[in-house]
Formats: sequence, structure tokens, C-alpha cells
Amino acid sequence: MWKGFLVGLVVANGFEWVAHKYILHGTHRSGKPRYSPVPDSMKSHWEHHREVRKTAFHDHGYVEGLANWRTKNEVVSLVVVAGVFGTLFYPVSKGMALSTVYSACNYYYIHRRAHLEPEWAMKKIPWHYDHHMNSNQDANWCVTKPWFDYILGTRVISAPELQEKNPLGILLPGTVSNLLNGITERYFPAKWVEKQER
Repeated sequence: MWKGFLVGLVVANGFEWVAHKYILHGTHRSGKPRYSPVPDSMKSHWEHHREVRKTAFHDHGYVEGLANWRTKNEVVSLVVVAGVFGTLFYPVSKGMALSTVYSACNYYYIHRRAHLEPEWAMKKIPWHYDHHMNSNQDANWCVTKPWFDYILGTRVISAPELQEKNPLGILLPGTVSNLLNGITERYFPAKWVEKQER
């Protein structure tokens, strides 16, 4: 069960990356508006971006709760995704099915808290802070953990204080973090808005 749960977490992070990039941001089309297979979610997400840029990363929609259409859209989307993936994974692995529910709840908790407590976000999920406040908003697609941003080369860091301690984005002993950083720097290096002296 635990192996399936861990595999499910990796799959969820990959889905988070894909959904954020292709559904919420939409794909560029020459001479046309961006395309998303779920246009209402894309519209909601771009309004979220505008709000966050105007209010130093804070989004009041989360204070309003489900009365706010963007918050309601996010919750409904997470319920649908967890339901579909949970149903698909259940015959294969109960652990994977459980991870979909956990991942959806965790995503909402982290995303909501980040936009209600910007200082917390800068410390705990700097990759998402970079997503919104960086000059390049078409990067840093992961919200909960930066795994697939590193794997797919889309982690763009704007300042040294917004670089996570290690690419897993979790608290680890210094020696383990240093080892992971060395491996990541060699095989999956993050990009910098401007090359920083380290």
C-alpha cells in the first residue's frame, strides 16, 4: 500500500505540472488567444494571477471561500480530478487511489495558505512564489513540491532567498540536502532569471 501511495504522489506531482501548464495557463497559439481544454479554469486562473500581482501575492478569494467563484472552481476541479484518478487507480493500487485524495486536499491546503500568508509561501514553497512574482510566469508549474519543475527544466529562480533548500522541497538533514543539490545541479539544474554568484 505504501509503495502505491508514494508512486501516487509522484504521479500527482506530474499531473499538477501538466494541468497547471496546459489547462490553467493554456498553450500559446500564433495570432490567437491561448487554448485550454477547460477554458473556465484557465479564465479563473488568469484572474488569480492578476489578483496576486496586484496584492503582493495575497488572494482575498480564499477568505471568501466557496462564495468566490474562483475558489469554488478550484475546489470542484480538485474533487473531479481526485474522483477520476482515484477510481482509475483503485483496481490497480489502493495506495495510489488514496494518494489522489491526499494530493487534492494537500494541494488545496498549501495553495490556499500560500495566498493567505505570503511570508509563509516565500519560506515554504518559494517555487510557487516565483511562479507568480517572477518576471516569467510561464515557469515553476508545481505548487506542492518542485519535483517535475526540476525534472523537466522549468524551475526558474529569481533570487537566492527563493531557492529551496533542496529539489525535493522538504526539510532534510543538511548533508542529505547538499547531496541532492549536487546531483540536481549536475543533471537537472534550475535556471536563474539572472545568473547569481554563489
